[in-house]
Amino acid sequence: MVDPGVGSKRKSVVAKTAKNQYIVTPDNGTLSFIKKHVGILAIREISEVANRRQNTEHSYTFHGRDVYAYTGAKLASGHISFEEVGPELSVDQIVELPVVETIIEDHLVKGAIDILDVRFGSLWTSITREEFYKLEPEFGDRFEVTIYHADMLVYQNQVVYGKSFADVRIGQPILYINSLYRLGLAINQGSFAKAYNMGVGSSWTIEIKKIEG
Repeated sequence: MVDPGVGSKRKSVVAKTAKNQYIVTPDNGTLSFIKKHVGILAIREISEVANRRQNTEHSYTFHGRDVYAYTGAKLASGHISFEEVGPELSVDQIVELPVVETIIEDHLVKGAIDILDVRFGSLWTSITREEFYKLEPEFGDRFEVTIYHADMLVYQNQVVYGKSFADVRIGQPILYINSLYRLGLAINQGSFAKAYNMGVGSSWTIEIKKIEG
């Protein structure tokens, strides 16, 4: 769910990132990670008078089609410039969600669970590949994985770090680097999220400790 506030007074915006990419989105916190990890150069509120699909002014719950896809297509095709999207807003005024800072200590890295891969049930953490590599991992190494929801312990186990799911037996957990170059936690041919009733967000934290010897 990207836009639970569709039809409300929340703003519709286009952000220009530090990589000169454009992101069309509701201003509801979806830009939090982009602002922190990529950078936002400028942001403009979409003028629906000029940049809304024709004959949809009485449609209030399909902004993805009527406003975002339409504006994004016009911008990508060169029919409008970024300046023609609408009035400029302050980058500091966008809605932001809490972003957990990664903590790296001796043989230990701490982060948060950012995403549940809904199709396969894997956990995608906020811990980047570079941050995890500070522990000097080798494929086949074992790590103690501890997950908390708020202050409640919900999972603790020793988990192998591997290249792919096939590096462990069916039904066994594995640590791996996902397609976003973040540390992931999965079960070979199973759903880690369903098996342990996992959630996402800043209240779901994960600790990875290297087991020596």
